Amino acid sequence: MKSIDRRQWLKKASLGSGFTLMGGLGPIAVSGKELIATPVDTSIAKLNSNENPFGPSKRVRSAISKAFDDACRYPSVVFRPLLEQIAETEGVPTDHIVITGGSTEGLKATGLTYGIDQGEIIAADPTFQAMLRYAEGFGAYVHRVPVDQQLGHDLNAMSQRINNKTRLIFICNPNNPTGTLLEKNQLRDFCSTISQKAVVFSDEAYYDFIMEPDYPSMVELVKEGMNVIVSKTFSKVYGLAGMRIGYLVARPDIASRLRKNIMAMTNVLAIEAAKEALKDDAFYTFSLTKNMEAKNALYKTLDDLNLEYIKSHTNFVFFKSGRPISELIPAMKKEHVIVGRPFPPFYEWCRISTGTLPQMAQFDTALKKVLS
Repeated sequence: MKSIDRRQWLKKASLGSGFTLMGGLGPIAVSGKELIATPVDTSIAKLNSNENPFGPSKRVRSAISKAFDDACRYPSVVFRPLLEQIAETEGVPTDHIVITGGSTEGLKATGLTYGIDQGEIIAADPTFQAMLRYAEGFGAYVHRVPVDQQLGHDLNAMSQRINNKTRLIFICNPNNPTGTLLEKNQLRDFCSTISQKAVVFSDEAYYDFIMEPDYPSMVELVKEGMNVIVSKTFSKVYGLAGMRIGYLVARPDIASRLRKNIMAMTNVLAIEAAKEALKDDAFYTFSLTKNMEAKNALYKTLDDLNLEYIKSHTNFVFFKSGRPISELIPAMKKEHVIVGRPFPPFYEWCRISTGTLPQMAQFDTALKKVLS
């Protein structure tokens, strides 16, 4: 079974098996005692950065420890095997892959490549800002198109902003901070059509959390030779946010341009961690199932308080608190819960990341106290 097909199978298996997956991998229990190294500290519920509270897994930690002997070497020692592993996972040749220091470096390198010298970029508003703000620093003009009434990408309005100066259209799908997901046929049709006019960037940082059957990655369009760039990361489901490693997938000529603007890149320990993470199917499935549990707990809290929220396709939930976020953040911090930053223009909305179930209980108690 190909790696990418196996990932889809694992998702479906975790959904339909009561959070226990049996088979060649052995049992994957909800407790995950065999998968995670130490209990998670719950003195402060850090729920503001969409991190995986359980990772790195035991297997990945072991790989990192073994890699210290090579930590005195430059990453070229272990770079090629990861490149080949990612290429196999995505089903493309290695010249389609650009390894980066987290997907954020890939976003910034792309913003520089296409935004410099007054290039124009089109993006939803709100969305993840790393690329857009970096590009603006090099003279780009960013068309920020308000999300629609369902807080999703307004693709029609975005397409109407295209002109002869447009170099890039940025799509974060699922979107951060709203958690919304574009309908798969609409997404593919938009990317296929618009990529004939400008490069389309599909930020798939949260792709692993999508549970819709057969939902496509836009890597499919890269394989068809279209003007499409896809970014992915090891920060979320794999629990490696602190290691800083991700990658871009693009046609070789585009990948070559992007590679020239990579600056920090990554490191030996992160590379070895990523190599092992791609093989650790048990932890991958564990992360997805625990994320589902946490989201259900979040939904219950918000339902109890009769608060509006968006059903999320990610590891966070965007909800309407009805209170200025500038007031909610310090009030929740007093209750030892850290929530997401402001996302203009939604100043009375809050993004809350999933955590452990004890952290979700902390959030429940704190929010009900703060809003009472």
